[in-house]
Amino acid sequence: MDYRLAIENAPETVPAGTGIMLLHPSTGETDRLDTDFFKTDTDNLFILSTRTTAREVKQKLEYYEVDESKAVILDTLSIERGYSRRSSDNVRYVSSPDDFDGMIAAIREFLETHDGKLRISIDSVTEMAYYADEARAREAIKRILTLLEEHDAVGLFHFAEEVHAATELDAHRELFDGVIDLDEDGTVSCQF
Repeated sequence: MDYRLAIENAPETVPAGTGIMLLHPSTGETDRLDTDFFKTDTDNLFILSTRTTAREVKQKLEYYEVDESKAVILDTLSIERGYSRRSSDNVRYVSSPDDFDGMIAAIREFLETHDGKLRISIDSVTEMAYYADEARAREAIKRILTLLEEHDAVGLFHFAEEVHAATELDAHRELFDGVIDLDEDGTVSCQF
């Protein structure tokens, strides 16, 4: 099974099980790329958000006209910050952005209980590494990539480029099948 990619300069399709690294400036506008990734050839999608709350993710989906009924959002911030929260069919919570076991359990549950073409966005690995460390974040990524392969899904993993040491980025880069590089000026280049 192949998945179409509606991202400029990326291949037209990628095979199921593909993990994609999205490198971007910390001030970069990734919402357009993220939502383009979701809108094409998708039956269900899972958004792991370590950067924004579920409410903010819902606003992004609405603004970019992504079908929210297909989305499951995992909010890792609201509990730690003491915000009010209500779990629903489409919104889940874990206690903090370094609760990797909770995150992976939620991803596994999503993949096991949804059919069709499944996409996952991890926004962002940078925050995961900030709250834990690079090594623990990299181990979590490996576990998520294994789940993508087992369930014929695809994933987009966000990295704020200048926050990570070059050696750390290289170690992360080796895990992925492709890299999308978003420059400050909005230019997109890809390596697959």
